[in-house]
Amino acid sequence: MTESLPNAPLSLLAIGLLKGALYRDQDERLWSDLLGLQAEVRDYFSVLSLELMLDEAEGYAFLKSREDDTAPRLVARRPLSYPVSLLLALMRKKLAEFDATGSETRLVLSRDDIVEMVRVFLPSHSNEARLVDQIDAHIAKIVDLGFLRKLKSSGAPNFEVRRILKAFVDAQWLAEFDARLAAYRERGVDE
Repeated sequence: MTESLPNAPLSLLAIGLLKGALYRDQDERLWSDLLGLQAEVRDYFSVLSLELMLDEAEGYAFLKSREDDTAPRLVARRPLSYPVSLLLALMRKKLAEFDATGSETRLVLSRDDIVEMVRVFLPSHSNEARLVDQIDAHIAKIVDLGFLRKLKSSGAPNFEVRRILKAFVDAQWLAEFDARLAAYRERGVDE
């Protein structure tokens, strides 16, 4: 087993992965190094009870704590608020629809698209501007989590839905969230 990182590419990969997800489209050279040194990276992080999650087809990689391990958690779990969870579920469904119907590889949504997508699920406000500001805050949180990437534009902001969302919001997560959402709608209670 590798206990240290003897060379620069491995060190850069370890640092990059510990900071967060790596994307093929953000650093082609580092991505190429990761593909070539995949076994060494897996061995190194296995000592730390971390698992390399790599999706070559979608172009992302990240570290995940091993579930069966009793070692302390090195990758933090972050609780998500209802609106953030809702947005993630809606974007994941949108990504699935997009993949089923389109030939494009990047799903880009405008801020207005996202606001309209989530508006029907949130309690109605008499202050429309306040509601949009709250949704903007939730969008910013999702950008911070790495599931959306803000694109440079001169007009209204546009966001790319990152494909790494598929690894975190899977069918089981969506089913559980759909059940909670149905219960929420049934109660008609504002959360």
